[in-house]
Amino acid sequence: MAEDRFLDDFRMGEKSMSAGVTITESEIIHFALQYDPQSFHLDVTAAAKSPYGGLIASGFHTLSLCFRLFMERGVLAACSIGSPGIDEVRWLAPVRPGDTLRTETEVLEVRPSSSRPDRGILRMKYVGVNQHGAAVISFVVNHLLRRRGQQGEGRPA
Repeated sequence: MAEDRFLDDFRMGEKSMSAGVTITESEIIHFALQYDPQSFHLDVTAAAKSPYGGLIASGFHTLSLCFRLFMERGVLAACSIGSPGIDEVRWLAPVRPGDTLRTETEVLEVRPSSSRPDRGILRMKYVGVNQHGAAVISFVVNHLLRRRGQQGEGRPA
């Protein structure tokens, strides 16, 4: 778990890397059954005949997994109060059973709110990278974070 950080503790250009996780065939199929029931995510035989030549993870699964890898680091545990949205989602390469993903992040912007001095927006670029170093996904999250020393600091979101 990382030390408690708040909006004011982040700097533009700051980078980090998560631990890795290996995605399994059963995880790909399970996620697809619940959230993205397309044949190339669900059926090994149908996926082999698809343009992908085999089973691939849903892009939404990849996004969720890469976001989770960053969040598990605990960097935003003390300050996160949600997000107004995600921008620029790009699925760059298929994720296959047995791939190990890591999440690289870079701080793009630290913007205190002009109307609510207790908070602000941290714009962070996420890039999911596989075991070969290839980028498989990128997206930008607009994190709504508490500011250091403001009322409510340290309370859970």
